[in-house]
Amino acid sequence: MFHRRRVVRQYGEEIEMLTKRARQQFDEDKDKQMRSGESIHREIEELCFAAFSEVSIAISDLPFVIEEVYERIAYPYSILTPFLNDPSVNEIMVNGPHAVFIERKGSIEVVDRAFCSEQEVEDLIRMFAQDVHREVNESHPIVDARLPTGYRVNGVLKAVALNGPILTIRKFSGKKITMEDLIESGSISEECADFLMELAASGYNLFVSGGTSSGKTTFLNALADAVDESERVIIIEDSAELSFPHLKNLVHLECKSANSVGKGEVTMTDLIKSSLRMRPDRIIVGEVRGKEVIDMIQAMSTGHDGSMSTGHGNSIKGMLQRLATMYTMGSKIPLPSIERQIANAIDIFIHLRRDAKGARKVVEVAELVGYEKGEYVLHYLYQTENEKLVRTDENLVHQEKLLRYREMKERARDGSHPRKVRNEL
Repeated sequence: MFHRRRVVRQYGEEIEMLTKRARQQFDEDKDKQMRSGESIHREIEELCFAAFSEVSIAISDLPFVIEEVYERIAYPYSILTPFLNDPSVNEIMVNGPHAVFIERKGSIEVVDRAFCSEQEVEDLIRMFAQDVHREVNESHPIVDARLPTGYRVNGVLKAVALNGPILTIRKFSGKKITMEDLIESGSISEECADFLMELAASGYNLFVSGGTSSGKTTFLNALADAVDESERVIIIEDSAELSFPHLKNLVHLECKSANSVGKGEVTMTDLIKSSLRMRPDRIIVGEVRGKEVIDMIQAMSTGHDGSMSTGHGNSIKGMLQRLATMYTMGSKIPLPSIERQIANAIDIFIHLRRDAKGARKVVEVAELVGYEKGEYVLHYLYQTENEKLVRTDENLVHQEKLLRYREMKERARDGSHPRKVRNEL
């Protein structure tokens, strides 16, 4: 079944030798850039047949060997290029040289591809890193990078990966996913979507939680469509993934890793602190993972209504515990005081989950009403029953922002500018 993978494992050294020889041959060809794929393929065929007497390759396997050499020469990212170009593939996972997986439409599958050696995988990781001016070596064996295409790359060298170098590429659709798309796909009910969009427009501070690959960033992107185009929004991310093309007054900041001598690092904390001096209406933090949560909570608590963020958590209650834990990483404030600050800062939690079939869905929505007797007070507004998101009997407690927004909309219909109306209210 996996002919290509078997061929690579059997003839890895021969494929690497032929690839090296072909690369030298093409490097000497000044017109290589003008050559068609068909022309390159034909020359690789000739090279492989000419070397046939030097290598021990079964004649029945030679066509597969030719394809392996061709992909390594003609494609910019070697054997992974077809999957990078395939719009149906969401994620590529390389677990050492001989195990390549992809996620396609929510399902993970092993593919009939393999690398010749651990060195070949590490060379590809270094290529990705160089494309975005990052360094990865024995001293810094882990790299996180965002390609110009927007794809997110994580590479780990074999120095710290027991089953060989690891490469993970998360792709993002070129098409912006809207809330209507999420409704159509069954990720959220229309009623809940309309409710959350109105809360986002009203200036409630929203936090989207969920596990890995549960759709948090996609959902945050869709929610941001509710932000009025007249607002000044600061986006802060570790690796840029968010896109709000409808906003005119937008600042997009991205963290920066330290260089090889440990200089030049710009952290999420640095960017959040700097954003407070940029006169933002809203601050949107792509994802909080550590002590930067302190500055995010402070920003949400000091007049930047409508701020949003995401984080990894198994449930809304679990996310609240993680936020408090992350806060303690950079503060010696007593835990009850931290929890009160979180309760004062975040208004609404939205939790997403990825089911066994790969579908990403909103499973619960809760209002963080307050903090009493050492406990968060949560009112669940939507919960999942029999695999359907349904409205609970709880009503929104803090309705001030929502009522103000509805009044603003009424007055805006009379021709008043949205920002002027907002300032008056």
